[in-house]
Amino acid sequence: MGINVKSEYGGSEAGVVSFSLAVTEIARACASTAVTMSVNNMVCEVIQAIGTEEQKMVYIPKICSGEYYAGGFGLTETMAGSDAGALQASAVLDGDQWVLNGSKIFITSAEYAGVFVVWAVTDKKAKKGSGISTFLVENGAPGFKIGRLEHKMGQHASSTNELIFEDCRIPKSALMGKMNGGFKTATGELAGGRIGIGSLGLGIGLAAMDYATRYAIERKQFDQSITNFQAIQWMIAESYTELEASRLLLMNAAFKKEQGKPFAREASMAKYFATEAADRACFNAIQILGGYGYTNEFPVERYARDVRITLIYEGTNQIQRMIVARDIINSLKESA
Repeated sequence: MGINVKSEYGGSEAGVVSFSLAVTEIARACASTAVTMSVNNMVCEVIQAIGTEEQKMVYIPKICSGEYYAGGFGLTETMAGSDAGALQASAVLDGDQWVLNGSKIFITSAEYAGVFVVWAVTDKKAKKGSGISTFLVENGAPGFKIGRLEHKMGQHASSTNELIFEDCRIPKSALMGKMNGGFKTATGELAGGRIGIGSLGLGIGLAAMDYATRYAIERKQFDQSITNFQAIQWMIAESYTELEASRLLLMNAAFKKEQGKPFAREASMAKYFATEAADRACFNAIQILGGYGYTNEFPVERYARDVRITLIYEGTNQIQRMIVARDIINSLKESA
């Protein structure tokens, strides 16, 4: 739960490359466990990056050790999904306390999180995205409650809830980082989170194709294994090639982040390519199994349901394309 977290705060300090590899291997067994792990690491990394020393020592070890089953990443709202700068949740300083009002949606592990990193508007007069700050909110804070549980298409073992803040009071010391500097923190952490989600997608895609390929070796039609047919061979070759390319894109992004180099473009490339390759792999797996692939007696239908959300969360793949294109265009303009 703290693979890229310093050992002094209870993390394993193994780095971003190890984090990507671990998420992939865990996702091969359970996507829900992998996304919990990915989000917990994001929460720890935010606190490690901008928290005070006291905040780091109080909260990170509790997440890494499992004392807190999870950490919550409270950014998304009904009107602020891809457009993270459009947040409506607000925080007003009242004496020595902040008063939070608003709500968040689609928050992973909310029912089990011991602490949440929450973004809220602290300067309503500032231009869009400039008046947002970052806070730490403990589960059980006055005026804070966990809302309804979402019933999702896949990843059923990962809880997803609404957060509701109604005159929620938290200490003045709950502010993390610079006042009104939270938007930059959020977008920076989302870039890192895309490595986690791309790795998660890769793991699901590999699990689906491994199962389907083993099945195809045993399955016989026309008195021979269906792996003798070119149609099956091409699906196997195409999916494994795309998944291997995904792995290399993810390793490149992870290595750059680990080295402290700019990595946002690479993370977006890796996230959208890996998750879409995984999505295709899962549906190839269903096709290889034929009618059995559409039943819940075999795991490939679950892989297809679990993988679909990876194209959406941590920034939709349409947004990833915009980020990549914008970065390339801007870099060429600057070098002209």
